[in-house]
Amino acid sequence: MTTERLTNHPEEAAVRVPLELYMRGHAEDNAEHMRAAFMPTARLESVREGPLTSWDVDFYCQRFKNTPAADEATRRRVIDSLDIVGTAAMAKVTLYHGAVTFTDYFVLLKTEQGWKIANKAFHAQPQ
Repeated sequence: MTTERLTNHPEEAAVRVPLELYMRGHAEDNAEHMRAAFMPTARLESVREGPLTSWDVDFYCQRFKNTPAADEATRRRVIDSLDIVGTAAMAKVTLYHGAVTFTDYFVLLKTEQGWKIANKAFHAQPQ
């Protein structure tokens, strides 16, 4: 996980919080980290093998069973870019997960509970 600053914005550390929870959720296979990272109304969308896939957070969280991947020690997750303006932000995150590299694009909003992921669009690239 990258920790170097990507912007000079004073909110960068706060914007990173849900992104780091998201990455930790993957590392630990933990739905609670994901729920903490996302707004309850968030959608996660992709086009995988043809059709549009569109999930709500509850459906997405069913995938996590608190059993980290066998190859977790070799996986990497990087925050590639951040753009923050007022109470809105976008981020690009790359997840190197064994045979598949995921590129995630996030829209984040500053809510009363802090920064949260409002939506995610992603692409899965087999290696």
